[in-house]
Amino acid sequence: MSRIGNKPVEIPAKVKVNIDGNGKVAVEGPKGKLDWTLPKGIKASVADNEVSLVRDAETRSVKALHGLSRALINNMVVGVSEGFTKQLEIEGVGFKAAVQGRTSISASDFRIQCFSRFRQTSRSL
Repeated sequence: MSRIGNKPVEIPAKVKVNIDGNGKVAVEGPKGKLDWTLPKGIKASVADNEVSLVRDAETRSVKALHGLSRALINNMVVGVSEGFTKQLEIEGVGFKAAVQGRTSISASDFRIQCFSRFRQTSRSL
């Protein structure tokens, strides 16, 4: 029994989800449009602003696809409503990081320090 696959996907306001008879899932929201085709053995339906997924068989592969399908549909809904973000957290001593522009982060001197430590230890062996 897939715990993830059994959870319904909540559809926020301003997001439209359409599922046709062939298993094609189309999600449209303020951030764009996404579409994906459900794998064989998985059926989906939209009711009361929720997407519910049901599997046809109880085989191991279909159970895995059940949870995967639910996760992918949830990611599609989040992507068209909120968008995706990446957050990087650097912890530790000796890391030097600087933001360059709006999106890129450069960890400077880290590779040089690791390479010089590797060369020093390899010489002593």
